[in-house]
Amino acid sequence: RDSRGSNMAAGASRRSPPGSDWRLVGTAEQLQKQRCRRLYAQAGRDKDVALFYVGERFYALEASCAHAGGPLDQGDIEELNGCYTVVCPLHFYEFDISTGKSESGLRQRRYDVKQENGNIYVKFDCELHLQRPERK
Repeated sequence: RDSRGSNMAAGASRRSPPGSDWRLVGTAEQLQKQRCRRLYAQAGRDKDVALFYVGERFYALEASCAHAGGPLDQGDIEELNGCYTVVCPLHFYEFDISTGKSESGLRQRRYDVKQENGNIYVKFDCELHLQRPERK
């Protein structure tokens, strides 16, 4: 946690795209109720984000598995020695929630997350929604 109240994983690669803005996705109180949820991107399903709440921190990864597009927001979350991974429900690839890295060499894009004044923000290049929006 830094002085601005950010709750970002340090040293992670493939961070939020340049030109991204902080997008309000909900209150911490509301979002803490689920360990993982899908955030629907206004730009389309291939841009959706999986938001995780584990170890009293929030993390965000691209929602579709880099291997075959499986829904990571529906994967199992495992913890070993304080490190959390999500397991893709299609082919069981595991990704570190804080970095997006997999021992297989695959990577998920990771997005910065911050908590400020009781709200959760994800740094992203379009609007994110808790409910599926009307999409083009």
